[in-house]
Amino acid sequence: MLLRAVGGMALAVWAADLDAREMTLMDTVTTQAIRSADLSPDGQFTAVIRTIPRTPYQDEDGSDYRELVLVNSAGEETTYLSKDKKFSRVSFGPQSEYLYFTAKDENDEYQELYRIPVHGGGVQSVFEFDGNIGSYAISDDGQQLAFLSSGAKNDDEEALAEKGFKAEIYEEDLTYTQVYHVTLNNDEAEAKAVTPADQHALSVKFHPNNQQLLVMTSPTPLIDDYYMSSQYQLFGLDGTVVKSFATEGKLGRAEFSPDGRYLAMIRAADYNDPSAGRLFVYDTREQEHRNVLPDYKGAVKDFTWRTDEELVWLGHRGTESEVQALTLKFLESRSLVELGEAIFTGLDGEAGKSDFVLTGHRPSHPNEAFEYTNGRLERLTNSNPWLENIEMPRQETMTYKARDGVELQGIVVYPNDYEEGKRYPLMMVIHGGPESHYSNGWLDRYASPVKHSAAEGYALFFPNYRGSTGRGVEFSKMGQNDYAGKEFDDIVDAKKHLVDIGLADDARVGITGGSYGGYASAWGATAQTEHFAASVMFVGISDNLSKFGTTDIPKEMHAVHARSYPWDKWQWYLERSPIYHAEKARTPILIMHGKEDTRVHPSQSMELYRYLKTHGKVPVRLVLYPGEGHGNRKVAAQLDYSMRLMRWMDTFLVEKAEKKPPFELPHAEKLK
Repeated sequence: MLLRAVGGMALAVWAADLDAREMTLMDTVTTQAIRSADLSPDGQFTAVIRTIPRTPYQDEDGSDYRELVLVNSAGEETTYLSKDKKFSRVSFGPQSEYLYFTAKDENDEYQELYRIPVHGGGVQSVFEFDGNIGSYAISDDGQQLAFLSSGAKNDDEEALAEKGFKAEIYEEDLTYTQVYHVTLNNDEAEAKAVTPADQHALSVKFHPNNQQLLVMTSPTPLIDDYYMSSQYQLFGLDGTVVKSFATEGKLGRAEFSPDGRYLAMIRAADYNDPSAGRLFVYDTREQEHRNVLPDYKGAVKDFTWRTDEELVWLGHRGTESEVQALTLKFLESRSLVELGEAIFTGLDGEAGKSDFVLTGHRPSHPNEAFEYTNGRLERLTNSNPWLENIEMPRQETMTYKARDGVELQGIVVYPNDYEEGKRYPLMMVIHGGPESHYSNGWLDRYASPVKHSAAEGYALFFPNYRGSTGRGVEFSKMGQNDYAGKEFDDIVDAKKHLVDIGLADDARVGITGGSYGGYASAWGATAQTEHFAASVMFVGISDNLSKFGTTDIPKEMHAVHARSYPWDKWQWYLERSPIYHAEKARTPILIMHGKEDTRVHPSQSMELYRYLKTHGKVPVRLVLYPGEGHGNRKVAAQLDYSMRLMRWMDTFLVEKAEKKPPFELPHAEKLK
């Protein structure tokens, strides 16, 4: 059995080995993790995708490597596709004979569909198409294939581009994806489009009758339409629309019950719900759409059908996660995996099988694969055995009250050398969204190197301020129409609580975060500057007026965040912008941003930098990352970020310096 929660520590782990070492920043950015775990239809194998970061200073720049590993019922691992093979979208065939995946081989012009026999054998080509094959589905009999593709390249456009004609028509010159269907094992069969050319297809699955396709579509390929205007439709193989499922707001995954009577769907409660976290079931016989967990004070993250009348669902509640089985006949739910086992992120099972597999993490390890079998939870993978030698800090959920009485939660991490009664420098790490939340699991990221920071003598706090998910729809709406209002006061109140209990040094508190957390970091350095001695802002917002005009999600911003437009109250939007308070700033701030960010345009960081530098009253630095978007994806940029974050905090929280550190980092020395 796996380690259980002990007391109130929620799986916090301390290394007992005298040889335990501190975790480095290099360790943080090169930690491996399980991306997904899928159970075979016969229940005998679990296919896991393991993410393997590149090695800084050694590997060429690029995205993480991945490998496909098959785990059998005895827990033995076999690597089927190594990290040297570029592949994606792995799934089992209907009879568990093959693992299917998409890849672009050396001789391929486009990404094609391949398969590899589970019981041994070489890679086989399944279907080639005049265009990239994206997401796909295979019918239960293995004879039909449905897939997403945007078709062949436009040769004229490529030829014109070579001559310098590269004009981009903003939000008009769009590439749509369609669903195509083809009968396999028929050399003369041609793939035919099922969905219309003026709809953008996002996913496809076969109905259990194998004669219809469940497709998620949006009006355009724009990310804003995906967020706020998507819908599920049931298409016949000839392209006729059999049924459109009326929903509003954000959508998650959907899947029919084995007999096709029910369609389960994760979606928003309404148009203004910030996230898709409600579980709805549509009864095709009764023509009824029901919220089957109407009183759930959490967020549903995933589900799988166990029988025609029962599904297993995964939920996040507060800072923990749980797994329950729901019987539709009586709408009764019973617990399978209690709160506190781990923070589970994904779930997969097969109809007729009581067992299922999960991905999940704990404070002591990142995402791994788990199996629920015979009523017991077993861990299947151990991607980082070296973590057993890392000194693990104490980590737990903390509850506190905001100034208006609202009860709030967050995750506190103590320094490795923690002594009760001694005060420590504190880093507050603010999540983005704000429709997201922190769970009491593996919080180590390049932008929040928990184990390294704790080893360096820092305490850390991860607040779930009002507007966070994981506590029901009502709580997640509490921050709407109040940019930088009570939601950011919650952060200051958390700081006060940590000072009051004797953990944090009031004069040595830093704030950092990305996106909406970057907004909080900028707000903390300007409007609330008296509370923070250092700030590191990442891909954050500084001007709410220009942000609306430069983001790719204006519709989503209005529906689930602002609930108003800038022209409704120009002055209010300006006053809720950090640049408006730039003259007050006394908090040294390091600003970092991806140059290709379309969510929060880099100009947001440039504006704040220019305002603060012109005022000249506070140390400020702007770092831009070419090729990176709304978050750093490549390991070199991640390591660079971590090093700059820690040096900035060390300079102003530990050394209490007045001047900013040099901008150079010792990367060249590492190459030698």
